[in-house]
Amino acid sequence: MARSPALLLILTLGLCCPGVRGQRHKMTARFRDRSITHPQVGQRLELECLTIKEDSGAFWIRQDKGGNLHFIVFISSLSRSTFDGNEKKSTRFEARKDGSSYRLIVKSFMREDEGNYFCVVNSNQVLYFSSGQPAFFPVLTTAAPTAPAPTTQHGITEKDPCPMTPDPETSKKKEMNFFCEIFIWVPLAAACLLLLLALAVTIALCQNLRTGSPTRNPSRQADTYEHLHLLDHLLGAVTA
Repeated sequence: MARSPALLLILTLGLCCPGVRGQRHKMTARFRDRSITHPQVGQRLELECLTIKEDSGAFWIRQDKGGNLHFIVFISSLSRSTFDGNEKKSTRFEARKDGSSYRLIVKSFMREDEGNYFCVVNSNQVLYFSSGQPAFFPVLTTAAPTAPAPTTQHGITEKDPCPMTPDPETSKKKEMNFFCEIFIWVPLAAACLLLLLALAVTIALCQNLRTGSPTRNPSRQADTYEHLHLLDHLLGAVTA
């Protein structure tokens, strides 16, 4: 929205410096519907400026969140409106004089319409400023959920009366893993045991061969054949 530097300078002095306001003439800018605290998106919002002194017209000014002043409309004492850009009509606002009050209507309140609304009355070539009427959307705050702490009594923490049941899918997976481990480790342990026995037989056979020729001693020959036969069975079991 365009802004007139000279007009906004005067308005800034009036808003910032209490001595320029003309404190003897009290004015009020407010929502026409006194039950409204925060406007809603797209709402038709009506504001009124109440004055108790003869005047020659009133300005409506909006101060945005950044502190910038925006001229909206001038309403003459004959209820003639002049909007920004010297336009007689506005697509966003309506304005008129109704008795001793000057009304401003925001046709569809949007985010760019937020701010503090002031009315400025010209009486005997003196500008009188009203108090500001804040018009902002409500601030939505979401509180983070908090888990209640367990209550204790006499140093004993209350237990959950409804303990969680184990997941059947998890239990089934654990059971399958257990059986798989059995099928893997049991044959592996048996193979290790057979290898140990084969090693023991081999050691015994080597000792017999070192002590003398098995052909000269029939008993040793029989033991040697028995050890070889046992070793053959053990190796066959391991490689099977």
